[in-house]
Amino acid sequence: MKNRREITAVGGPHRRLTAAWTVPLLLLAAACVPGTNGSAGTTPGDAAATSLPDPANAGTVTLTVWDQQVRGGQNSAVERLNKEFEKKYPNVTIKRVARSFNDLKKTLKLALSGDNPPDVVQANQGHSDMVAFANAGMLAPLDTYAGLYGWNTRFPQTLLNLNRVSADGSKFGTGRLYGVSQEGEYIGIYYNKDVLRRANVEQPKTWEGFTAALAQLKKAGQLPVQFGNLDKYPAIHTFGVLQSQEAKSAQPVRDTVLGSGAGFGEETRGAARTFADWANKGYVPRGANGKGYDDAAKQFADGKGAFLITGTWLLADLRKSMGDNLGFMPPPPAAGRQLVTTGGEGLPWSITSKSDHPDVAAAYLDFLSGVHASEVMMQEGVLPVVPPTGSERKAGSETAADQVVKGWQDLNAADGLVPYLDLTTPTFYDTLSADLQNLISGDLPPGQFVERMQMEYDDFSAQQREDEGGAE
Repeated sequence: MKNRREITAVGGPHRRLTAAWTVPLLLLAAACVPGTNGSAGTTPGDAAATSLPDPANAGTVTLTVWDQQVRGGQNSAVERLNKEFEKKYPNVTIKRVARSFNDLKKTLKLALSGDNPPDVVQANQGHSDMVAFANAGMLAPLDTYAGLYGWNTRFPQTLLNLNRVSADGSKFGTGRLYGVSQEGEYIGIYYNKDVLRRANVEQPKTWEGFTAALAQLKKAGQLPVQFGNLDKYPAIHTFGVLQSQEAKSAQPVRDTVLGSGAGFGEETRGAARTFADWANKGYVPRGANGKGYDDAAKQFADGKGAFLITGTWLLADLRKSMGDNLGFMPPPPAAGRQLVTTGGEGLPWSITSKSDHPDVAAAYLDFLSGVHASEVMMQEGVLPVVPPTGSERKAGSETAADQVVKGWQDLNAADGLVPYLDLTTPTFYDTLSADLQNLISGDLPPGQFVERMQMEYDDFSAQQREDEGGAE
């Protein structure tokens, strides 16, 4: 879910982005959250730094880092930054272990519970990973470091809060800080300009125009939406886009994911019907559940499909093979509505509680997420949480890279980002991804699909209330 949902690495050189952008002042005007303001005062359980750490004074250090930045642009950016950090601090060696998202998710808990865990890890937000690891004491709170390095004002609070866990472990999105993220990301719609031209279809400007284009493309003998769901997570992203369009704003679904909403109602039912309808009409490939994510992306790049609904993390790979034939847009809203889509931050970088070098690890996190790191990321085709300032977008520029960052600006200005659905409960990723496969294949009717989502949400909410009552 995010580069967070990537499976294999794609290497190779990448062209430099042609421009830098600024984030709206609205996005950056972030106040500290009461009780988690990142002040320099140490609180029990916080990493113990009281002044800005200097890794040069730490002696000889090997920093073991587990990450899932295996895709081309992300891998290149991390490799560059690691070398620069080691050059800046010759006494520090970074021992990097790069794993795909699925592999990291499967192995991280065992690694953290061992006697010799990594110093720095990327741990997915939400109940199943970050919340569980924080409650088990496997991750170090970072509030003190956030104050020392200014992370509370560097990042928009709405995004930084996704990396917080409440003191009682019942919620994420509030409480202590357990990670910082490098990347901004959201689910958008890539389009193949040649395929659209062949079908005499213009780039849609509204959601109504997009759905009408699907029928036009099908009639013209073109595959409307390239899609592969063998890895299960891609359907979560596509479904999230459909659900957001039905909901008309980010708030209802966002509240539910963060545990304070009513659950899954008509917006979810409408999205399920639409997804099933797309499958029935052949708007997505037959047998999509048997096609891999990367295979679908390669087929899209080869002209087999007009649209590809996935994350901004795929920009570097697609532009490498497609060049100026690649276009991108956030899911266009219905006429008169604001932008809304699934998105937020990439997997946060966290410090493990057993690390022998927390101060060096904190300096590394700061280095990975600073202004220079943002410049490196943009050069490699990766969207930073806060794109660097200093120049305007080129007038009339319509490259996919420009479109990705402009969409990020517009989505944040519109408060249009909805957290990933699989963060809703500790087991939601497994159940939702499996049910979506059955929805697409026709084995699970839309109504039953929604009922199963609501049942899991209600059961988890009831268990939380029971746990809170027992703690009183």
